[in-house]
Amino acid sequence: MDMLLYEKEGWELSYQHIAGVDEVGRGCLFGDVVAAAVILPAGLIIEGVDDSKKLTAKKRDALYEIIMDQALAVSVGHVESTVIDEINIKQASRLAMRKAVEGLIQQPDYMLIDAEKVDLPLPQRSIIKGDANSQSIAAASIVAKVTRDRLCEGLWEELYPDYGIKIHKGYATKLHREQIKTLGVTPMHRRSFIGNILAEQQTLF
Repeated sequence: MDMLLYEKEGWELSYQHIAGVDEVGRGCLFGDVVAAAVILPAGLIIEGVDDSKKLTAKKRDALYEIIMDQALAVSVGHVESTVIDEINIKQASRLAMRKAVEGLIQQPDYMLIDAEKVDLPLPQRSIIKGDANSQSIAAASIVAKVTRDRLCEGLWEELYPDYGIKIHKGYATKLHREQIKTLGVTPMHRRSFIGNILAEQQTLF
């Protein structure tokens, strides 16, 4: 697969600044959903860039540094758990993506998005499995993943050290579910996601 296939289509249409957009943390029980937007120089190929889920943490970290160094613009958008509960995760993911694009120091003229739509009046293309088929989207997935993982391993782990956030990254692992049952929810848990767990907790008493 040519990871620049969709970018080349954009360049042929005379778009100069193509932003790849992706999010991470959509399925988590805890914490923000995080999106990134990345504009890479036309024609640049970064070896190894791929869907962040396919890469080891060490490889993601190395690619993150390369992307941050070589990109024309990078921006990250966050939407916290309370907002996710209010507007639902799909809308929260789209909001995080919009925030990421709006934060770019270089205004994009075209967007490639992983299976979503960004609520901005810019030409855009939604690509199924875009993070595995577009270098720009893959780069955004890496930036978003590394950003969120570092929050899990740093600030969020420090705030809630008994929940194992640095281990499970907020996902619904057995450890995480047991910690919620034992310790209850934190202000950063997505209450709309954990109704069944709380119901199970109630049966214990």
